[in-house]
Amino acid sequence: MEEARAQKLVEKSEVSPATSTTTSLPLTFLDLSLAGPVYVRRQFFYHFPHHTEIFYETTLPSLKHTLSLTLQHFFPLAGNLLCPPPPHKPFIRCTDDDTVTLTIIESKADFNHLSSNHPKNLKDLGHLVPKLTCTTMHEEDTFIFPIVALQVTVFPNNGLCIAITYCHVMDDRCCGHFMKSWSSICRSGGVDLTLVEKSPPCFDRKILKDPKGSLEAIFLRDYFQERSTWKDKLIGQTPKHVCDDEDFLKATIAFGRDDIESLKRYVLNHWKKNAELKAPQYLSKFVVTCAFVWVSLVKAKYRDDDEGEEMKEEYFRFAADCRDRLDYPIPETYFGNCLTRCYAVLKRKELKGEGGFVNAVKAIARAITDMKTEPLRGAENWRALFRKMFVLGSTVLVTGSPKFSVYETDFGFGRPTKVEMVHSPKCMSVAESGDKEGGLELGLVFRSGEFEYFISVIEQGFVALKS
Repeated sequence: MEEARAQKLVEKSEVSPATSTTTSLPLTFLDLSLAGPVYVRRQFFYHFPHHTEIFYETTLPSLKHTLSLTLQHFFPLAGNLLCPPPPHKPFIRCTDDDTVTLTIIESKADFNHLSSNHPKNLKDLGHLVPKLTCTTMHEEDTFIFPIVALQVTVFPNNGLCIAITYCHVMDDRCCGHFMKSWSSICRSGGVDLTLVEKSPPCFDRKILKDPKGSLEAIFLRDYFQERSTWKDKLIGQTPKHVCDDEDFLKATIAFGRDDIESLKRYVLNHWKKNAELKAPQYLSKFVVTCAFVWVSLVKAKYRDDDEGEEMKEEYFRFAADCRDRLDYPIPETYFGNCLTRCYAVLKRKELKGEGGFVNAVKAIARAITDMKTEPLRGAENWRALFRKMFVLGSTVLVTGSPKFSVYETDFGFGRPTKVEMVHSPKCMSVAESGDKEGGLELGLVFRSGEFEYFISVIEQGFVALKS
């Protein structure tokens, strides 16, 4: 364990955009609920079987130079999120002095283990992601959050991990756009800016319209209520993350195309056999895979808990990109949050009992159908529902999406061997499979000793579906 964390800080650089921009960028109503200390941590692992001299002499200067070129187009990422006291709204401030911190670390940890699907200590993964630190101004009345921090961890003669931590004033699609733009420019040696020039980020805040005319006021009220709790959490202490806990392990469950087709066939055959008239017309791999894992998690977690299952609720929450769902066009490269929340809820007994997998498929598919019909339905109650989820039931929160093609982020070292996310035990990260065409990867966090039993539940579930 100590060897896994044996690392040294090589340098910490401040990279500025190639061209400075002084401006402010307001947040939209869909940004407000995610403004503040809401961070996403993603890691890209690459094979790099070279001596560290090659990295420092050739690769690192290229990474810095092309990062500066990329930030010229994504200039708000070098800025800061400012959260002044009520009644003022939060906004992104960009100045001539803005930079993004790029930290370089050397590690003696086992690169092959950390970049595998096998369970690894969450704290070890946490050492590979950069930290974002909140500061204050105006007598501590205004909170300041850097938008992005980057870290490159070098595993001598083995590999690299390029990690990003970002404040959720941009969503996953924006992050993917930035990382692919940077990697594309880096891959060309800083010569070819075609990708970012053909599809530059769109910063037009007038594009998003409040469909009900009241959501911004509701979200701003909720934001101010949440903001009132920050001072005690953030000032004068180092924020604690779940990745600081020694007892948590992160593992990835990979589903191949054949596995997913088996899940689909089972559900479709069940509906055909039972003459289901209201069955969904189309089953995506996201729906069947997430439903199967949701059921397996509930069975594993509550294997001995039968008391009150008639009433206890289980929630499954995931976000959906609205860029192509609203009544008016939103550019694919829109910079900000364009997300809606989708919820599936079932009684625990409905998930653990016979037919639990099919029940879960129906619930998740219904949530997606509702979203497609009215993307922002119930948005005024998002905060209340979120609080209810954690008071009345247990919850799985999905982060990531197979639609973002994270394995296409090539800096010139080839495709990533692994793309990882560092998140809490309540979350489940989802991405396309890195090595199984047409497959999915689902990342989960377990306490020590829980993973083996969960895998046995997964295996028993597949046996039951094929019987």
